[in-house]
Amino acid sequence: MTINEWSDATAMAEAVQNKTVSPLELVEATIREAERTNPKINAIVNQRYEKALVEAETRDFSNKPFAGVPIFLKDLGQEQAGEPSTAGSRLFTSYHAKETDNYVKKLEELGFIILGRSSTPEFGFKNISDAQIHGPVNLPGDVTRNAGGSSGGAAALVSSGICPLAPASDGGGSIRIPASFNGLIGLKPTRGRIPVGPISFRGWQGASVQFALTKTVRDTSRLLYHMQTCQMESPFILPKLNKVSLEQAVRPLKIAFSTVSPIGGKVSESAIKATKKAARALENLGHQVHEISDQPLNGIEAMQSYYIMNSVETAAMFDGIEAGLGRSMIIEDMELMTWAIYQSGQKIPAKVYSKILAQWDLYSHQMAVFHEAYDILLTPTVADVAPKHGQFALSESLQSKLKHIADYEWEKQQELIWDMFADSLDWTPFTQQANLTGQPSISLPVYRNAEGLSLGIQLTAAKGREDLLLQLAKQMEEGSVFS
Repeated sequence: MTINEWSDATAMAEAVQNKTVSPLELVEATIREAERTNPKINAIVNQRYEKALVEAETRDFSNKPFAGVPIFLKDLGQEQAGEPSTAGSRLFTSYHAKETDNYVKKLEELGFIILGRSSTPEFGFKNISDAQIHGPVNLPGDVTRNAGGSSGGAAALVSSGICPLAPASDGGGSIRIPASFNGLIGLKPTRGRIPVGPISFRGWQGASVQFALTKTVRDTSRLLYHMQTCQMESPFILPKLNKVSLEQAVRPLKIAFSTVSPIGGKVSESAIKATKKAARALENLGHQVHEISDQPLNGIEAMQSYYIMNSVETAAMFDGIEAGLGRSMIIEDMELMTWAIYQSGQKIPAKVYSKILAQWDLYSHQMAVFHEAYDILLTPTVADVAPKHGQFALSESLQSKLKHIADYEWEKQQELIWDMFADSLDWTPFTQQANLTGQPSISLPVYRNAEGLSLGIQLTAAKGREDLLLQLAKQMEEGSVFS
């Protein structure tokens, strides 16, 4: 038996419930596939195979929607009591989680069996996965390229066939970007949709959301339905979606599309072709599709606010780390990009931070107005295919400035942060806005270039309207639009 006999996680769970396969057989098959494939892709950073084998034989999987399905948690947050959790950082190579967070508890309640953890860049700051302590994650279809980030390990696990579904998280595109590179489905749910806590309740001021990467729309829809919560202690509370709305046929929609980078960078011909292919397909499926020339938001201003948030939240995070370790941080404790972000958060005035969070609320309002005219915004997910390893390496001159970033005033620091991410942001400029506004957004695999490299398109809906995204995705999947 091989793990690829099942089309998706739903098929696996149904086989377990029908007793045509046992959870133990699924775990054993996944371990065999992981040991065969992971040396090529370098996606797994921790294993708990022996514990998973015991759980497969002893846990009760009756009436569990994902009974016996083996998965790997993302090694960023997603903590499981007693298990390692490095966040891709040398600071945490010996750290073990003290408790299981609510997201992971929910995964366990749904019947998943956790086999270990997947690779991520240090603290999830990048759109590629290349943590120095773990090494780069290779794109399964072309190992000279990176699988993306920050959920690159999760994406590589699914696209390589090790498992059909992988937990992931998205703070600026970290689900959708690797979904695009790997030819997968990547949904970032609405802010407040997925369980949070008990350690952190507003990751990156609500910009960061947990969910998963999948191969089929039904897995995405099924997981969302069962994972969703109306969590009263959360700072962001949503009413639940009902099952009927997730499964019913989509009505004719008004869809706006754009292939223009929101920050003015270059968008590849492949990304433009992917988006126009999707636009034509949606029109043929009965939807009204209109190309727009003006972006709903000021993309550069939005990204500047994003970097300010990221800087301040990182400085606050390291205050907690220093308290836990009982010492101050030094540059040797972390990768240079992390050091620069950390230092840049030390001088930003509180009033500036308050203003940018208020600006996020205005962005949410502006997008709500936009969605009064259009149900969906269609764009490329990314501007180009998966990048080559080392493609975003920083110049020696910039590295020197980043090492001494503490010497600059905060405005100059933010200019350096922009320069530090400039090349990689040009590659992936479309995903971050939905994190700021809290909207649901999904990447769908609709295109492959002449080399067989995947490019996704991104659909974004109004807050709370994952049902529209999934109805539309199902229609496109059934209409053979996916590649």
